[in-house]
Amino acid sequence: MKTAHDSARGRRRERKDPSETSPARLPEPQWEDILSWAEVNRTHRIRNGVYQRDGQLISLLTDFGRINSCYPDRVAESEDTIYYTGDGRRGDQYLNPGNRALLAAIESGHAVPLFNKLGTGRWQHMGFWRVMAGRQLFDEEENRMLWQFTLKRVGG
Repeated sequence: MKTAHDSARGRRRERKDPSETSPARLPEPQWEDILSWAEVNRTHRIRNGVYQRDGQLISLLTDFGRINSCYPDRVAESEDTIYYTGDGRRGDQYLNPGNRALLAAIESGHAVPLFNKLGTGRWQHMGFWRVMAGRQLFDEEENRMLWQFTLKRVGG
């Protein structure tokens, strides 16, 4: 079902559940598509926010701290920049495989898809992003050390 919302970045669309669509002909998600978890899971094969394979970053999840406050991701002054909280739900975050993959993505420069959880079974495809920087800092609200990564949107 399509919505009537038009934005500067394109048309926002509701996507059908993949079980209702021929699996051989599923289109690639476009900017601002609303997806089911089954569709997101075709790319992002785990429930954790950072999906990596053999040290290479594959994709990222966020909810901008609305659902999981322990990950206070936020949009910067520019909508094309996001401060993304690293991997690790409790205690200080360290250089685990997810955070190492985020750091390695700075060097490789490759872009990955970012999916924003809107609610149960509803995900927004936010386009492709590059990891530009990473730093470890103390978050007073969380009372722990966090990795914070700067993401920049690829294209428009």
